[in-house]
Amino acid sequence: MRHLNLVFLGMTTLLLAGCPRPPEVPPDPPPTEIPETMDSGVSTGTVSAPAPRALDPFEDPDNPLSKMVIYFDFDQSTIRSEFVDVVNAHGRYLARNKDKRVRLEGHADERGSREYNIGLGERRAQSVRRMLKLQGVSDAQISTVSYGEERPAVEGHSETSWARNRRVEIVYR
Repeated sequence: MRHLNLVFLGMTTLLLAGCPRPPEVPPDPPPTEIPETMDSGVSTGTVSAPAPRALDPFEDPDNPLSKMVIYFDFDQSTIRSEFVDVVNAHGRYLARNKDKRVRLEGHADERGSREYNIGLGERRAQSVRRMLKLQGVSDAQISTVSYGEERPAVEGHSETSWARNRRVEIVYR
């Protein structure tokens, strides 16, 4: 039995000796160095290049926080499904940042009376307000105003123009 153990130990040693080593992981490359020069063009040493900055979420087109306009269907104040994630993202941001404030500016297209459109713009702003509050945003963080048809985003008398004017703008203060 002892003889078998020695044979097994010898075979295991030979097998392990023949196995290749795992590849070594190269070290992280050193930071990029940029020669620092004086106005004369003479090199005065090196400085490390700054690390790339993360995009501001309000400027990153892939981040829903960069969307500040919620569009509505004709004569409606219900938030369209394509804007639910946008409003929820603003709600989560505001709930985490209690010092931030927004003004919700409601708008309508030119169809309808001035009074009706003021009311419709207000209903749209209140609809966004309610959804923000569901995310934990406090009343003190939100104000609303309705401009009705008075501040069109796009001038014109077509469905394309009207669709751009039926909106709530989220304005951080």
